[in-house]
Amino acid sequence: MSEMLFGELQGQPLAERLLIAALQNHRLAPAYLFSGPDGVGRRLAALRFLEGLLGGGDSIPRERRRLEERNHPDLLWVEPTYNHQGRLIPRSEAESIGISKRTPPQVRLEQIRGLSRFLARQPLQSPRGLVVLEQPEAMAEGAANALLKTLEEPGHGLLILLSAAPERLLTTIRSRCQQIRFTRLSEVCMRSVLVQLPDGTGEQALALAASHPELLALAGGSPGALLEHVRVWNTIPEELRQRFQSLPTTPLQALALAKDVTEQLEGDQQLWIINWWQYKLWNSSNQPERLKRLNRLRQHLLSFVQPRLAWEVALLNLIEA
Repeated sequence: MSEMLFGELQGQPLAERLLIAALQNHRLAPAYLFSGPDGVGRRLAALRFLEGLLGGGDSIPRERRRLEERNHPDLLWVEPTYNHQGRLIPRSEAESIGISKRTPPQVRLEQIRGLSRFLARQPLQSPRGLVVLEQPEAMAEGAANALLKTLEEPGHGLLILLSAAPERLLTTIRSRCQQIRFTRLSEVCMRSVLVQLPDGTGEQALALAASHPELLALAGGSPGALLEHVRVWNTIPEELRQRFQSLPTTPLQALALAKDVTEQLEGDQQLWIINWWQYKLWNSSNQPERLKRLNRLRQHLLSFVQPRLAWEVALLNLIEA
């Protein structure tokens, strides 16, 4: 039965073997760190692993549905949030309700405190409380210290961290988790995953990537990443994409581009276009100094520097480079 749980997971034989062994031998760690690129199966593996913990046989379809819909009473799924009018809005809901995303979402101290309270209570239907924490590298220092305290006294719950940047976590947090590594997929395996998507979005993404190969390169062996790159690509105005095909040549052009970028794009779109532009510039000019300047721009945006000022400084510096 354990092998059947992971039938949809492709290209991750080592992670699959480790998770199956844990289920079959009933040797579970209190905390796991599923590390690896976004979009290669970490979230799917977490869902199927939790499904295996909750039982088998005829209960699997029901448990699978409840887990996927995140409405199981003993499951808490935590993701980075935006602070909107005094409310914490999960990243997955932000776009649907139209909130501003000028700054990246964060995992906040109050979320970690809620996570700790959830793990401390008695589960209602399963042997233990189950928590999945997405993007733990997006924690501020206070939240990270609170999570470390929880990991030091995990109780009878089980916590899974899904991280694409485990090196940004505290060493003490990593050391208290059993790490399950997920790797990038081969291009053949990635295409196989995409063409099997039932709604045709995978084939549409591959078609766009055929005419814009930089999207496939940015995906780096991650089907989920390619889908996300295509989604963001389609949200960037065509006129703005055209202006990023080359560097501005005058200060006036640089200032105008900074103005339009910050007025037309949300924070996550701005970060995405930096990554895309770096790839384009590297292929066309191979000048490391330009990439370093864009890295500084990314750091400034992530550090909540006023976005328009950060873009103006970066673009003016690129003209001089």
